[in-house]
Order: sequence, then C-alpha cells, then structure tokens
Amino acid sequence: MMNLQIYVVQRGQSLFEIGKLFGVTSEEIAVANEIPDPSKLAVGQALVIPITGSYHWVQQGETLYSIARRYGMSVVEVMRVNGINEPNNLLIGQRLYIPPSKKIEIESLLYVEPRTPVTQTMIGEVRKRVSALTYLAMFSYEVKRDGSIKAPSIDDIPSIAKNAQTANALVVSNLEDFAFNADLAHALFTDVAAQNQLFGNLIQVANDVGYSDIHFDFELLYPEDRSLYTNFLREASERFHTAGLTISAALVPKASDIRTGIYGAHDYAAIGSIVDFVTLMTYEWGYTYSDPQAVSPIGPVTAVVQYAVSQIPSTKVFLGQNLYSYNWSKPYPSQGGSPARAVSPQQAIALAIKENAAIEYNRQAQAPHFSYTSAQGVVHEVWFEDARSIQAKFDLIKRYHLRGIMYWKLGLSFPQNWLLLEDNFNIIKLQSKKNR
Repeated sequence: MMNLQIYVVQRGQSLFEIGKLFGVTSEEIAVANEIPDPSKLAVGQALVIPITGSYHWVQQGETLYSIARRYGMSVVEVMRVNGINEPNNLLIGQRLYIPPSKKIEIESLLYVEPRTPVTQTMIGEVRKRVSALTYLAMFSYEVKRDGSIKAPSIDDIPSIAKNAQTANALVVSNLEDFAFNADLAHALFTDVAAQNQLFGNLIQVANDVGYSDIHFDFELLYPEDRSLYTNFLREASERFHTAGLTISAALVPKASDIRTGIYGAHDYAAIGSIVDFVTLMTYEWGYTYSDPQAVSPIGPVTAVVQYAVSQIPSTKVFLGQNLYSYNWSKPYPSQGGSPARAVSPQQAIALAIKENAAIEYNRQAQAPHFSYTSAQGVVHEVWFEDARSIQAKFDLIKRYHLRGIMYWKLGLSFPQNWLLLEDNFNIIKLQSKKNR
C-alpha cells in the first residue's frame, strides 16, 4: 500500500480545510500537487497529501482485522500505533494512523521525443525527471530499407541522463513519414545485408552517444511476418550482446496469442525469450478516433499483464503507462465527428476547474472523467489519469512482481505520478546495481 495519502475533494471544501484534516498546510498540498491557484479546486479532484504514512477513517462494517489486512499489518500493530486497548470498540469515522510501508525496488523507463531544434523546455523537463528513471529512451531512430538510420535531434540529453546515473536507451522504429510502415519492416526482415548494415550502424551509434540498450518499437507489422520479426530480433540480440549492449522491445497489448491483424506479428513468448526486457503498450483503449473512454482501463490492462507473465518471466516485464489524456467533443468519432484532442492530466484538472465540472471516478475502469458544455454549446467528455488511477497501476506492478513501469512520454505534466512513484518504490539505477 502507499505511504502518501490520496484524498478526494468534496463539494465546498477548501485546501485550508483539507490541510487541517491531515495536519499539513494548504501551501504544502498546493506545492506537492503543483496547484497554480490554491483557491480553485474541482469537486472530485484527487489530491496527494504530503504526510508520512496515511490515515484511515473507519467505515460501517469494518473491523480492526479487515483494516489491518488491507494495509498489510497485524491487528496488534494497528492497536499499538493508535493506542487502542479494546479492539471491539471502533467507532464509525474514527481516524487511524497507518505508518509507512516498506518500498520495493523496480526499474522505470521514460520515452523522450525531442523535436528539432530541442527546446530548453524539453531540456528542463529531462533534468526534472531523470533522477526518477532507470532508463531514458530516445524516440526514435528511424530505420531505412538499406539499413541506414535517420537520427533524431538529441542535443545533450544523453549526458544529462548519464550524469544522473540513468541509462540511455536508443529506440529504433519502423516509422516512415510519421507513420509505422509494415512494408519497410518487411523489407528489412527479408534482406540479410540490410540487417547486418542496420545492426552495425546501431552498435556504432550506441557506442558514440553512450546508449546501453537498443529498444525496438516496431508496430503495425504484417501478421504473416511474425516469425520474420522474431528471427530479426534473435539476430539483433546476438550482435548487441556480443557488443556489450542489452536489447529490449515494445509489445502491443494483447491478452491472448492473437496471430492476425495488427497485433499478430508480436509473439510474446518468443520475443520474451530473446530480449532482456519488454515494455507492454498497455494504453490506447481510449484513443484519438475512439469514443470517450479510459485510455488505460484497469480490467483490460490487467488481462494483458496476466497473459504477458504467462509467456514471459515477470522480471522482464515493464507495465506501460500513458502520461496523456483525451478530450472528446460531440459528435464523437463514431458519429463522424472530430478526433479527440490530447491533454495532460494537469491540463484536464485545470479544464474541470475552468468549466466548473465535477470530476467523477469510474471504479470499473479505475479512471477519472468529467463532462462539460463549452460556451459554443459543444458537449465535451474528458478521461484522464490521477493519483487514484496511477496507484491502481502501481498496485498491479506489485501484485504481479513486474520489473517496472514504462511511460509514454516526457513533457506531459502529471506531478502526482512522480510523487507516488517515489512513495511506492525505490527506483533502481543500473550503475548503482553493478556496484553492489
């Protein structure tokens, strides 16, 4: 369980009143959650309260035993911490203190997609987040049919990561003209000379820049290229390992061994046996051209994780997490309307405050959402991420003993994620790991 407290704003509450509940100042809550105007909150907004440990208010039907089990404690421990002498005299609404729990170690990977030229804002974001990362993954080096590669602008981002003991990962993709291209990938899979050229080029770039991992993000492949892609990764693995590099791959999210369609080419078991780790792209259920829904609902995400760990050792699996959200407007895409607009979680909250919209929380999806009507009379529906939804994903990592978490992508503001990541886990630094 978490150590920080997540609290949901009730109607009429101020930050000052919430702070009094927990013995912290409104300023401390505002700083932790990066709230620009502490006088403005949304009903239903989740806040991370910066306290050591957390509080539990006794609900109807709860016992000391059920509360202790929920937090991984013994009844005796709960009684001792809270000065309780008689276990059967709990009162509804009674506040119990829950001390911090032990953190576990995981790895974290964050994709960064710099534009040309690399902005100072991007550089600042990298500096702000590298301490919480095991890997910073540079997206992306685009492959060509002859085995050459098109490099992204990187400025001094790799050196910033290295100075923070964060490993640099080179992301190689089959993007061409801003779209994943199956023909491009097929051409590489069937041309041994081009493959050899590509692998040599990637090793050279990795050595020149200082990448320690080469990460393949090949998507929208032909399903009939399934074995070709697996063989391609096997050859790459042998070359990279010989060169002292690790290899990893992004996997499309599937809950069974689908062999057809755009997910068919990714063979979980085979790829998992070849590479050093995989990242599950467990998002995009709600996407630009879908109707409003959660981007990464907990049910489907869990199903993908369950399938992944049945095929791949859990110590190789990173859970994927979106740092973006979507704002849909009527008519929705299925009705011939415009595609959804991407927003950050922080922008979503600001929008709810601006539109005076109450935030609701879908328990089944474990995701917050709200609706509003614009000044032009257009109905909007926003699904986003908050402290509750990200905590549900962190709990999933713990339940299935996954290697870590992967984020797409840097630059989308979600301060609660970074607070809770640090609160739940100790992030492994590979250099520190080697020195143990």
